[in-house]
Amino acid sequence: MSCTINKRRKVMNCLANGGGLTANEAKSRFGVGNLRATISSIKSQVEAYGNWEIVTEETPSGLTRYFMEDTHPGSRTYGFDNHGVRYAL
Repeated sequence: MSCTINKRRKVMNCLANGGGLTANEAKSRFGVGNLRATISSIKSQVEAYGNWEIVTEETPSGLTRYFMEDTHPGSRTYGFDNHGVRYAL
């Protein structure tokens, strides 16, 4: 069985695992053409139950880097691999 993961899910997995992304990084790594729109879509889903929060920071070169912060740090017992498969931490 083949499992393909869409670009949105790849961005979510990256952010859930503690990585940050700029628009340029998202385009080169995942082929995402409009990261701001993708983040907007992700934000409504991940912030719905208060477990995650989308945050930003400005890079030294003036770009916006997006992160997903766990609102319950230390209590999370799983992560996601590059294929979207959940694994125990």
